[in-house]
Amino acid sequence: MSVESRNTNMIDRRTVLSAIAASFALPVPSPAKAATGSAPGRLALYANVGPNLTHYGVDVEAMTLTKRDTITLPDSVQYAWPHCSRRFLYVATSNTAPGNGAVPGNSHHLVALKIEEKNGALTAHGVPLAIPTRPIHVSTDIPSENILVAFNKPSGVRVYRINEDFTPAEEVSQTGPIDPGIYAHQVRVTPDNKLAILVTRGNEGTPTHIEEPGAIKVFDYERGLLSNEISIAPDGGRNFGPRHLDFHPTLPLIFLSIETQNQVALLRMDDARIEPDLLFRTGTLAKRGSRRARQAAGACAPKWQISLRCEPGGTNRGVQGFSRGTRMASWSTRSTRGPASPAPFNILGHAESIRVLSTSTRVVECWWPSTTFPSQCATVTG
Repeated sequence: MSVESRNTNMIDRRTVLSAIAASFALPVPSPAKAATGSAPGRLALYANVGPNLTHYGVDVEAMTLTKRDTITLPDSVQYAWPHCSRRFLYVATSNTAPGNGAVPGNSHHLVALKIEEKNGALTAHGVPLAIPTRPIHVSTDIPSENILVAFNKPSGVRVYRINEDFTPAEEVSQTGPIDPGIYAHQVRVTPDNKLAILVTRGNEGTPTHIEEPGAIKVFDYERGLLSNEISIAPDGGRNFGPRHLDFHPTLPLIFLSIETQNQVALLRMDDARIEPDLLFRTGTLAKRGSRRARQAAGACAPKWQISLRCEPGGTNRGVQGFSRGTRMASWSTRSTRGPASPAPFNILGHAESIRVLSTSTRVVECWWPSTTFPSQCATVTG
């Protein structure tokens, strides 16, 4: 594996680089070329500095990024998600500063951007939709008919229609009450489009505040409606602070990062349900307990994103993560009953985010540290 990285100014991670999980293949213009395989997919990467969202051209072979164009949005970017057609990008923005002690802002939006098919450039599409509080995560359902938004303070989840012209529309009125847990951090719809999952981290206990349990909230999902909620919370959610999940590309498995315990876990999906028992749960630190960085730690605690990669074929399907530099770890999923002995690596931080990367052998990935370390953006080849 080889990595090229660059440093940026040492500012807050959400101000400097959101690394908004918006690196993806652009659509192939001609169906004929796509059928023959004569037009290889192109990769676009979008990253922000505050409200300024920049498009980078990606040269996979040369392993380089080239800055193209920048669009300024109403507020600072919080997260983004592509339409299933890959021709539009939905961006959640807010003027609320990051951090638990931040004063709430008064400007929060869902913004639709059009992705130019020829070169990946972004242009405004329609009018931004105002939403009630700072969004922390956004995604669409599988056919991109609705946008699901997670809010952390107060914890919540809302669903918004997507108009026929691909702009965000009115909120979907839910038919019953929703328990959003404590400190929601992500919302996703399962690949079969039948379940919606709200990942709620909870909060660790402190000398002055009792622990608030984490949980995974699972809903039946149908055309924007959430119903029949159940909660997956091992040991009542104690010592369980999940943050992000992603789905195996071919197997009925869910990979879960457990932020506050520096762990990753595996769950199984079966017949439009998620089995409540974790198949396995293992730490991400080489020396458990010797260095335990948390997101709420002081300025000396670096924070690094964990990325999980699922190998697309062969017998060695597995999950890999990387930390500072090129150290790797792998959790094999040869059996859906769990991994062989995991090989933990020396990661300097918690499992902040999980993203199952594309099945291509080459990917572009970004991660971020705390305020005392420069933000990093790297081109990675596997």
